[in-house]
Amino acid sequence: MLATPLSGQQFSYIYIGQNDKKLSFNKKKISDIVDNNYVNASVLYYFGISFYDYSEATLEQACFDMGLDVRNVVRKLEADPGQDPSDVLSLNEYPIDLIVEYLKHTHFLFIKQKLPYLAQLIEGMKVPTDELGLIARDLQFIFPIFVEDFIHHIYEEEDTLFSYILGLNDYLKYQRNQSSIYWKMEESSLQKFAMEHDQHDDEMRGIRNITNDYDVNVNTPLHMKVIYSELQSLEKDLKTHARIENDILFPKAMMLEKEAILKLQSKIKLN
Repeated sequence: MLATPLSGQQFSYIYIGQNDKKLSFNKKKISDIVDNNYVNASVLYYFGISFYDYSEATLEQACFDMGLDVRNVVRKLEADPGQDPSDVLSLNEYPIDLIVEYLKHTHFLFIKQKLPYLAQLIEGMKVPTDELGLIARDLQFIFPIFVEDFIHHIYEEEDTLFSYILGLNDYLKYQRNQSSIYWKMEESSLQKFAMEHDQHDDEMRGIRNITNDYDVNVNTPLHMKVIYSELQSLEKDLKTHARIENDILFPKAMMLEKEAILKLQSKIKLN
């Protein structure tokens, strides 16, 4: 029976024969699985396994302890991570109400998945005694504040900007809420929203400064490497989110606003 290693960072082997069954890396230590690919830590978190609590256990042992079917965990670890959700060109083809719903969904993922996972990672970090301890303590202090401010910004954006855009769309598409949209346009403008939005485009500058741009070396503990990797992933997602808003949402919304103004002006002239 022959064993052929897979390409890339996977640990698995394909055994030729016996219906080409795949032997997974369930015998590997959790620390090795995570060290090989930091994203694996978030997959384990999905199943309730904190990698730093089971670092010396094998995947099989951790799954047994948690009452999990190791085969399900292995399938998730081996799965293709999927497409990057930042396909801006394809989003540009969708109507504005669906773009708003897409952005709301990403808000939900930030609040319910990404931020809680990172918060658990940072809170569970064992603070070293060297200079990395200062970084760890700073992260444990500043990250909850960052999360609170970020969630406040998200809800404010949905209650003001998204509500205004959907109101414009409803007025033009369904000929309703004329008086409501008139007073909203008196109080707000997309130019004002855009200026305020620019102030939030680099929410993670402070965290980058604390971590020295997520600098790691051979002596950096695995736990901190995972945290830095997840922070970089969050920053990438936030930049993608901001790009969709700046390059797609605002231009489409400004066209709606201009159209709504012209329509209201024509109605006022008729009256």
